[in-house]
Amino acid sequence: MSERLTCDVVVVGAGMVGAACALYAARAGLDVVVVDRGPVGGGTTGAGEGNLLVSDKEPGPELELALLSRRLWAELADELGPAIEYEAKGGLVVAGTPEALSALHAFAAAQRAAGVTAAPVGEGELPSLEPYLAPGMAGGVHYPEDAQVMPALAAAHLLRASGARLRTGHTVTAVLRAPDGAVRGVRTDRGDIRAPAVVNAAGTWGADVAALAGVTLPVLPRRGFVLVTEPLPRRVRHKVYAADYVADVASDTAGLRTSPVVEGTAAGPVLIGASRERVGFDRSFSLPAVRALAAGAVRLFPFLSDVRVLRAYQGFRPYLPDHLPAIGPDARVPGLLHACGHEGAGIGLATGTGQLIARVLTGETPGPRLDPFRPDRFTEEAA
Repeated sequence: MSERLTCDVVVVGAGMVGAACALYAARAGLDVVVVDRGPVGGGTTGAGEGNLLVSDKEPGPELELALLSRRLWAELADELGPAIEYEAKGGLVVAGTPEALSALHAFAAAQRAAGVTAAPVGEGELPSLEPYLAPGMAGGVHYPEDAQVMPALAAAHLLRASGARLRTGHTVTAVLRAPDGAVRGVRTDRGDIRAPAVVNAAGTWGADVAALAGVTLPVLPRRGFVLVTEPLPRRVRHKVYAADYVADVASDTAGLRTSPVVEGTAAGPVLIGASRERVGFDRSFSLPAVRALAAGAVRLFPFLSDVRVLRAYQGFRPYLPDHLPAIGPDARVPGLLHACGHEGAGIGLATGTGQLIARVLTGETPGPRLDPFRPDRFTEEAA
């Protein structure tokens, strides 16, 4: 039986970003409905590692958003306790050569000037932070502000804390528009949801939701794999990755790129990433990708050569051409807001994104400047 709901704002997408938008909008006094064609965290969120990172972001608008988000995540961790499995483990970025270390130190110095805590670590100090790290590294940088959550759990708890009405298994088929073009809600396969504002938090499928409103947003899927080992005693203390990971994140190539990212978990398994390639929504298993991940992990932590990988999983990061998310109102459609395109940083940037969206919805000053994230910044040619 179809239903018809009325609310202040419809959030399309029940992943981490949608959950954060719902939470902060509800706390600002708005009546929120969240709709998703699948389950909570059923898209990119459920395929992520839950990283909350400042270490991989150069000074600029994304780093400003990351620092805001980090503060908000710490507040939520105090509020929600162990339910979201928040772990302030810190990050360690390592360099294998003096040249790479010099570049890493310059990158970290610029981050410190922007407010990031980044401490250089000499070659002789590395074993005190990571006793099982491969010998011979030139040095690294320690980022104590990096943290992690269990993404699917965190999204579910943020939605629960929001008190928003949740409609999973409801596919949005149209964005409803008034004669003057303004948003009037969404149509789903189970009925209409009327609202003067719609937030597109559909992640990798953000382009599809934008198209339903008659606008172009060039979100593309960027596939990545993660390896999960058998449970182990805690041997990897931080999120540890090679310095070239930052370059891979910023790369525009469609081909396969991998750089080792290794982290232990409270439950015991070690998580191994990171790969990136643009192959559409191809879900087929890639042996070259997982082999490269395994080899890179062993180069960082040789003990892993004797550890079994129990499974590999994949997901699609929502990629935009300039590597910045689309956040805020769409000038082309009054009442339409976007909160998508965060690529691999959506978990970490979700809280700041949610707060910014809530401030726009309630007419407050957003805080960090929104212009770099303007959804209509892309031309038709860029799409």
